[in-house]
Amino acid sequence: MKLWGGRFTKPTNELVDEYASSIRFDQKLAKYDVKGSLAHVAMLKKCDIISADDADQITAGLKKVLSKIEAGEAELSETDEDIHMNVERLLIEEIGQVGGKLHTGRSRNDQVALDMRLYVREAVSELIVLLKSVQQALIGQAKTNIDVIMPGYTHLQRAQPVLFAHHMMAYVFMFQRDVERLEDSLKRVNKSPLGSGALAGTTFPVDREFVAQELDFDGICDNSLDAVSDRDFVVEFLSNGSLIGTHLSRLCEELVQWSSAEFHFIELDDSYTTGSSMMPQKKNPDVAELVRGKTGRLYGNLISMLTTLKGLPLAYNKDMQEDKEGMFDSHETLKGVLQLFAGMIESMEVDKESMYKAVTNDYSNATDLADYLVNKGLTFRESHAVVGQVVLNCIQADVYLLDLSLEEFQQYSAVIEEDIFEALQPETVVNARAAAGGTAKQSVLAQIDKAEKLLESSDADKV
Repeated sequence: MKLWGGRFTKPTNELVDEYASSIRFDQKLAKYDVKGSLAHVAMLKKCDIISADDADQITAGLKKVLSKIEAGEAELSETDEDIHMNVERLLIEEIGQVGGKLHTGRSRNDQVALDMRLYVREAVSELIVLLKSVQQALIGQAKTNIDVIMPGYTHLQRAQPVLFAHHMMAYVFMFQRDVERLEDSLKRVNKSPLGSGALAGTTFPVDREFVAQELDFDGICDNSLDAVSDRDFVVEFLSNGSLIGTHLSRLCEELVQWSSAEFHFIELDDSYTTGSSMMPQKKNPDVAELVRGKTGRLYGNLISMLTTLKGLPLAYNKDMQEDKEGMFDSHETLKGVLQLFAGMIESMEVDKESMYKAVTNDYSNATDLADYLVNKGLTFRESHAVVGQVVLNCIQADVYLLDLSLEEFQQYSAVIEEDIFEALQPETVVNARAAAGGTAKQSVLAQIDKAEKLLESSDADKV
């Protein structure tokens, strides 16, 4: 007999049981369900809704159930539909029918909302810590390679020289936004829905604020209808996860390119690459490629959740059972990615010579020639036209700007002097961009200093 079966005259069809059951996946909520129940029974005792003796028995029984769950000894049954019914059955098996009093003043609707908030809160905190480890690895590469110059790209065409450290720091600040979004989301996650009942609240004199405090929530959900039907915090988690995936994927795309023979800017460590069963010379950036591919899962989970919610009336609907698997999957996907990522970045070797060769064998210093002419009195439009002609002729002659003699430069403009050769050196080009946020060494060092202070001041570990 199901715990809710009093109103029914015959058992549920076995196929319906199998189809509707969520225990295959919501067992991940087991420890959160027990923690929520412990706080709930403490409140029932405090408010004299059940006797102290009954509350103490239930508390002791729940602790035994939790121990069995953590030890993998709890037998969960699909017949009991979900984790809430399984926990209650396990409790009753431990202490007898007094365990049935645990559900006083609550519904599975507010119970599952609570469990999911507890899960997401922990998942968010975990991802913040892992993101910080990736940021630290990127900062480490930036500091180690602070003088390395590489081509910067737009449209995947060489544009202007930049410090490799500057490129690494771009991702540090990208991931910092991810950290800040996760941290900000906690103020919406960290509200207790328990006490909202099925949808309208409860007739029992519960103390919702007490339960919230017991579970370290910042407060309670203000409206019972909203409390049991709200999954905004899941959507926000999936959205934040999708953006993290986007940023990881962009970096992985560059790692894949840079580790190719065509670039040879970096070498990924053997422990983060694989070989070919047919071609013995191959070293494939499979981890980076797989991270790039798994981003699609994160997007899919977000779209699935939004689609599930878009047509639901208030309050709870069975459709909302579909809110969990994508949430679990996105969390596990991101956790797996981020646990690997810091090590892959830390162990990456940078080919300084290949990067420097690339910036000396291109026309990425052309903008600086244009700026040089502006400083000599030409308008930028005039200088742009002059430099365009210089570059065109160099391409046709298969030479680069620094291959030209002073006399050849002066054929294009008489204002060019001997100092042009210093002005067009990669080091000069890079360090000329000293404005805040630019690629000059002093600017990048300032970025590193700021990023390290942001990581030190983050309150992620306090969550």
